[in-house]
Amino acid sequence: MNTIFHIARLIIKKKLEVLTPAEKLQLKEFKKEHPFLSKTNFSKISDTLRSYETIDKDKAWETILLKTEQSKTKQKNPFSIRSWIKYAAVAILFLGIGFLYQQGYLGDTSSLDIPNEFITLELGNGSTKIINEDGASELIDNDGNIIGNQKGKTLVYGATVSNETLVYNTLTVPYGKRFEVLLSDGTRVHLNAGTSLKYPVKFIEGHNRQVFLKGEAFFEVSKDEKHPFIVNAEEINVRVLGTQFNMSSYLEDAKITTVLLEGSVVVYRSNETYNQDTATLLNSGFKAEWNSNNHVIKIDKADTEIHTAWMDGRLILNGVPFNDILKKLERQYNVVFINNDKTLENRRFTARFDVESIHQVIQSLSYSASFNYEFESNKIIINP
Repeated sequence: MNTIFHIARLIIKKKLEVLTPAEKLQLKEFKKEHPFLSKTNFSKISDTLRSYETIDKDKAWETILLKTEQSKTKQKNPFSIRSWIKYAAVAILFLGIGFLYQQGYLGDTSSLDIPNEFITLELGNGSTKIINEDGASELIDNDGNIIGNQKGKTLVYGATVSNETLVYNTLTVPYGKRFEVLLSDGTRVHLNAGTSLKYPVKFIEGHNRQVFLKGEAFFEVSKDEKHPFIVNAEEINVRVLGTQFNMSSYLEDAKITTVLLEGSVVVYRSNETYNQDTATLLNSGFKAEWNSNNHVIKIDKADTEIHTAWMDGRLILNGVPFNDILKKLERQYNVVFINNDKTLENRRFTARFDVESIHQVIQSLSYSASFNYEFESNKIIINP
């Protein structure tokens, strides 16, 4: 009978999409012997279930006995494998869900309503185009010329556009999403959630290649020694010829951070004319932080993975204050936090999240920091 309970658990875990590779193989082999399993249907309850071994099997067994007694008048063989699997799974699902809710492992996930906002592109004529991440379309200028196209989650601008004046587009990515743009010079820009980038449809001969960033982006700059590439982030300019770097300049953050992966860049105040002698040089593997409060640029060695993990949807925290963590989570998952536990504000946390849902992330943090939370629409309210 232990096998029956084990298979029932595997069925539930499959529906919840939390099977391990070994468990997938076990269930696959069992299905070969019992094809009816492929027709078993259980609703997906939550992102994950934990602590399967904590289920009271005696109570589950009593539930199975009750169900089979009730079914004797309807079935000639109430003790068939199919019946046992069905009732064992129902009992485990019922008792297991109840246990997990009682212990606080699962919250009321249905009450977290995350809005689906759109990526937008403001064209040179001031009109705005909604970008469908799964779509494909052409970008047309005021004269009906094709200036580029969209391919899924990437905008691609052509190098053959005949503009002789700078015409700008502005790409805006809302919270909860990421996008890419391939500029006319071959520079690729990865935009993080909550980011807007203003850039020319075509860079003009004899002019610097300048773009304007609000938010966070990773730049793979195409090399052109005659035309420096400049990223303006409000108070700071970053000037490069051709390299890879990450830049974060969210308006709500006190610092503008530039992290260099290869080559070298220079950082200088945007209200000053570039001067090679006074600009701050940043080398590969280092980061430059501009503090908007004291107007000082600080150079430190950087763990580049921490600053670029967002491109894969990962979040790496290394001694990060709780308030800053909440900002990152708001951007990545498009939720709103209300923190009523002021003792948490300056506590620092170290963690790594790869493909976890917001429910799993906040659950993990609540274990570490010992706080309670509840959902209200798209808000997560934190209480002591």
